Amino acid sequence: MSLSAWQQPLFARTVAAFRSHRLGHAQLLQGEAHLGKLALAQALAKRLLCQQAGDAEAACGVCTACQRFEQGSHGDFRQIGIELNEKTGKLKTVIGVDQIRDMLEWLALTAQLAGPRVVIIETAHRLNPHAANALLKTLEEPMPGRYLFLVTDQPKALPATVRSRCQRIEMACPDTATALAWLKQNRVPEADAKALLDMAGGNPGLALSWAGSGGSALYQEVRADLAACVKNQTGPAAIARKWLADESTDLRLLFAAQIGYGLARTWAAQAAGGAKRPQAVERLKEWIDGINRLRLSLSQPLRHDLGLAGRMLEWRQLLQDFR
Repeated sequence: MSLSAWQQPLFARTVAAFRSHRLGHAQLLQGEAHLGKLALAQALAKRLLCQQAGDAEAACGVCTACQRFEQGSHGDFRQIGIELNEKTGKLKTVIGVDQIRDMLEWLALTAQLAGPRVVIIETAHRLNPHAANALLKTLEEPMPGRYLFLVTDQPKALPATVRSRCQRIEMACPDTATALAWLKQNRVPEADAKALLDMAGGNPGLALSWAGSGGSALYQEVRADLAACVKNQTGPAAIARKWLADESTDLRLLFAAQIGYGLARTWAAQAAGGAKRPQAVERLKEWIDGINRLRLSLSQPLRHDLGLAGRMLEWRQLLQDFR
């Protein structure tokens, strides 16, 4: 598997730690969504399981372990994530304790290929409290030759006891030139790449995901809705109904939060110069937190229309009070 320019240094550093026997039992691979954290974890798992890599940085790609990994049939590798609820036919909202207990029993078994055993827990922030507690036991009492990669874009949602027992692999957004070059390699028109990258806060993976899904148009629509709300041209309840009417709700809320972040940076600079009251920035940050909490609750059976209408009313009052 091919790694991007911002993934490769993290891969090399982690493999070097593994080869020198400095790689810890558990790695917390964190960073923004869409940056390729899961792909990096999979590349690392393949390298750790490779039978012939020796002192090489990359997996050999030809040994039995590599072939089985590519085929998805490696007996010493597991990937855990949100499972399908067989009763409802929908994805569950959390990683349950039974999944972790089953994984721990599997870890304790003898490796099929006489090497290490590797587990990736994707969306690790979705571990429910019982699952996190079950995982904590193996983090406190690691088994030799067993490696865990916890992948998340919300590390603070994990218990501090779990985070503190993991080594950190922090994936950050690349510089603008690197990101634009990567987008060009992925056939994003140059005329669109810069605008999409700015909208995505410098995250090239996020920009790419929007490039083929009308993200730019939706972003402008959200910005227009927020402006119309402040000007009393559209009511908060109407905006809430519109944003909840299709499958783009999460993306609309993400765009709203990003617009809020951009405004918060501007207001913070103005507050530092005495042109804006500091409480304006604090209230705006509280509004952004509210939008993000609403995003996280979308999978729960709540009255999201009331919550979102409330956030829109807060936005109108905030901008009218402090603009």
